[in-house]
Amino acid sequence: MTSFVDAAREALALGKKLRHHAHLYYVLDAPEMPDAEYDRMFQRLQALETEFPELETPDSPTRRVGGKALEGFTKVRHKVPMLSIRTETDITAGGASAFDARVRRELGLAEDAPPVGYVCELKFDGLAINLRYEQGVLVQAATRGDGEVGEDVTHNIRMLRQIPLRLHGDAVPPVVEVRGEVYMRRDQFEALNERQREKIAAGQKNEKVFVNPRNAAAGAVRQLDPAVAAHRPLSFFAYGLGEVSAPEDGGPDCPTQFDWLQQFLAWGFPVATQTRRASGAEELVAFHEAMGQQRDTLPYDIDGVVYKVDSVALQRQLGFISREPRWAVAHKYPAQEQLTEVLAIEVQVGRTGKLTPVAKLAPVFVGGVTVTNATLHNEDEARRKDVRVGDTVIVRRAGDVIPEVVGVVPDSLAKPDDQRGPVFTMPRKCPVCGSDALREEGEVDYRCTGGLFCGAQRKEAILHFAARRAVDVDGLGDKLVEQLVDANLIRTLPDLYKLGFTTLVGLERMADKSAANLVEALEKSKKTTLPRFLFGLGIRHIGESTAKDLAKHFGKLDAIMDATEEQLLEVNDVGPVVATSLRTFFDQPHNREVVEQLRACGLTWEEGEPAARAPKPLAGKTFVITGTLPALSRDDAKDMLEAAGAKVAGSVSKKTDYVVAGAEAGSKLEKAITLGVTVIDEAAMLALIENGV
Repeated sequence: MTSFVDAAREALALGKKLRHHAHLYYVLDAPEMPDAEYDRMFQRLQALETEFPELETPDSPTRRVGGKALEGFTKVRHKVPMLSIRTETDITAGGASAFDARVRRELGLAEDAPPVGYVCELKFDGLAINLRYEQGVLVQAATRGDGEVGEDVTHNIRMLRQIPLRLHGDAVPPVVEVRGEVYMRRDQFEALNERQREKIAAGQKNEKVFVNPRNAAAGAVRQLDPAVAAHRPLSFFAYGLGEVSAPEDGGPDCPTQFDWLQQFLAWGFPVATQTRRASGAEELVAFHEAMGQQRDTLPYDIDGVVYKVDSVALQRQLGFISREPRWAVAHKYPAQEQLTEVLAIEVQVGRTGKLTPVAKLAPVFVGGVTVTNATLHNEDEARRKDVRVGDTVIVRRAGDVIPEVVGVVPDSLAKPDDQRGPVFTMPRKCPVCGSDALREEGEVDYRCTGGLFCGAQRKEAILHFAARRAVDVDGLGDKLVEQLVDANLIRTLPDLYKLGFTTLVGLERMADKSAANLVEALEKSKKTTLPRFLFGLGIRHIGESTAKDLAKHFGKLDAIMDATEEQLLEVNDVGPVVATSLRTFFDQPHNREVVEQLRACGLTWEEGEPAARAPKPLAGKTFVITGTLPALSRDDAKDMLEAAGAKVAGSVSKKTDYVVAGAEAGSKLEKAITLGVTVIDEAAMLALIENGV
C-alpha cells in the first residue's frame, strides 16, 4: 500500500507534469506526448486523490479541463462552462455496458425497467469551439480554454465555410450557443504537408511540417492572422449546446439530444452522419464495435465514441460530478500513439530493392498490438525527425497500417549531441548483397542495384523473369517460387535451369506430371526474344515497350550492356532516368555475371543490326513540372518529355530551361519567375515535344 508521503510526492510530480503537458496541448498546440500517456498519468493522479482526499488542491489538473487563454487573444467567459466528459477506462466493448449499468443505477431503475435511450456520437480529434449566435447572427466564436474562460477566435472561425454566419430557417432563438469540433480531413492534411514541404525546399523560413491533423487545425484557429485559417482546409461538426433561450423566450423546445442534433442540421450545421440513437447496453456495444471497424476508413481522425443519455430531462436528473456530466461518457479505442525507446536503426531491403530504415523499439502496446518495429520511411524523413538510437519517440499505428515513428520527444532532442546516438545515414551498399545502393535524382528512396543477385529481391526477380510477358515459364507460380527459394534450391536466375525432375518431384505437393511439365516449360522458355529477355531482367523503369525500343535500336544485348548514357538517350522512349537506370544495372558485376550464366544455360534469341538513329528534339534541355495540368497527369508529361530527350528535374534552379505550370502551381512557379526561367503551359510543352526548341 502506498504511504501518504510517497503518494504526496508522486501527486506533486504528476500534477506538475500534467499542467505542463496540458499547457502544451491546449494553449500552445505543441503536444509532446500521446493522449494515451496523458490519460494514464491523469487517471493515476485521480486514484491518488481518491485514496488520499487531502492531496487534492484547488489547482489540481483533475479539477480543470484544459489550459489558459493565450495572451494575444481576447478572453471570453463562457456563459455555460465547456466541461469535459468522463473517459471510460475499459477500452473494450464492455466499457459501454459499464456506462449503461452506471446510468441505470444512478437513475434508480429496476432490473425489469425499459432500456435507457442514448445518442451515440464520434469522438473527434480536433479543437472544441463554442459558437454564439444572437438573433441568428454569429457574434462570437471561442475556444474551450480552461472550460470557464476561452479565447475569442471569431476572426478565424468566420473563414470556415461549414459554419453559417447566419442561422438558416425561421425557428431562430434570440440567443443560442452551438458547440462542436474544428478538424482537418486526412487527405487535406496530407496535401497541406506536401505544400509545406515544397515551401521548405524552396527556402521559405518559419515553415514546418505538421505532426497530425489536430495540431494543424488547432494551429490555424489560434492564429492572430485570419489569412492562415482562410488558406488551411478546416472542417466542422456540431454536437453540443451552450447557452440557449428558453422556449418561453423564443428558444426551440427539444426534449432530446437527438432532437437538438436535428435542429443543428436545420440551422445549417454539419452533423456526423454516423450519429445514431441506441437503446440499452447491447446497442451501445454494437455502435462501439461498428465504429471501431470503420475507424481507419473514415476521412478524419477519431479516438473513440461518445455516449449521451438522449432525454434532456434525464440529463438534468443525473446532473454533474465535479468536472464531468453523469449522463455522458467518452469511450476510447486502443491508443494509436505511444511512447517507447529506439534500441537500434536497421535497414531492410524490400522485394523490389527499396531500402527502408526501420527503428527497432522497446516493445510497446499500441493500436491493439505489441509493436517492436516502426518504419522511418527513408533517409530524409529519419533526418528531418532527427531519430537516433536511444531516443524516446512517439510511435503511431492505425489499423493495419505499418507502425511509424511520428517524432522524437523534446527531452531527447534537448540532449547534447555527444549524449545521443549518431545521425542516421543510409548505407551506400546493400546490407544484403553488397551491391551499390543508389538514389535517383528527384526520388527519396535508395534502391539496391543488384536485382538479379540480391537475396532480398530473389523471389520477386524470379517471378518477374518467368512471367508470361517475359521468358514465360508456364506453371512457375508464387507458391512454387517461395518453396524453391525457402528450400535454398534457387539462389539466382540460372539456378532455375539447373532444376531436374528428381529435385522437383521431391518437393511437397509436387506430383510426377507437374514436375515433368515444369521441366518441359523451362526447356521451352530457353528460346525467347531479346525484348522479352531484357524485360525479364527486371531493370527499374524498363517496361515491355522500352525493351522493344532498345532491342530495335541496338540489335544486340552486348551493345545495350556496353552503351553509354549518351548513346542510350538516342533511343526512342528513353530519357535520363531510364538511361541512368540501365547504365547502373549493367555496371554491377553481379548482374552481368547472371546474364552470362543464363546464356550458358542455353537461353537464346535472334539478334539484328542497329536501327538508324533518330534525333531527340529536346535533348539537353531540363524541365520542371508543377501544378495540375489540364489533360495530362504529371507522370505522363514526364514520360513524354523524357522520351523526347529532355531531363525532368524535381526542383527549379538556374540550370532549368522550362517550367511547365498547371493549375494551383506553388512555390516552384514563384522560384521560376524569380530566376527568370521560361514558364510554359501544357499546350506549349506539347508543341516543343513535336517541333523541338
